[in-house]
Amino acid sequence: MDRSLFIDNEFREYAGEDKALPIGFEQTISQPSLVLEMTLHLDLNKESKVLEIGTGSGYQTALLAEFSREIYSVERISELSQKAQERLSKLGYKNVSFRVGDGSEGWIQYAPYERIIVTAGAGIIPKELIEQLALGGKMVIPVGKKEVQELNLISKDKQGEITKESLGKVRFVPLVGKYTY
Repeated sequence: MDRSLFIDNEFREYAGEDKALPIGFEQTISQPSLVLEMTLHLDLNKESKVLEIGTGSGYQTALLAEFSREIYSVERISELSQKAQERLSKLGYKNVSFRVGDGSEGWIQYAPYERIIVTAGAGIIPKELIEQLALGGKMVIPVGKKEVQELNLISKDKQGEITKESLGKVRFVPLVGKYTY
């Protein structure tokens, strides 16, 4: 996936570098290695229905759409959501639905989701997202404080039991809303 398609002209020359870049509104597009790591931990397949919290530039959204059946993406900043919709439409993606709102509350209308990815740091794991995760589902979410978060892989088994695995330290922009840090 060509990351330069999701970056404003003034930063395009840095698109190939493995670092986060600004996308406006005090938000960033994550470094490619972290986007890849988070995507791989989701263990996607063509039948996956995915909830993405934090549409941002649409880069992660496009990657998810390549490997999943349906993507439901929530972004709190309407201008970013609109720009991402335009980019993905131009690229021919038809399996993505967008909503502007508080991502920490998920998108109950289309739940449950086999996979959930959160691309902003939460103070705690939102209970609404756990509830919207399907039995046998997985969620990747950064949790912690502003300075540093722990990237977590949350799994819900077929009986509804939740397990949490730490994937390392990361730093994301805050998940703004009910569960901000």
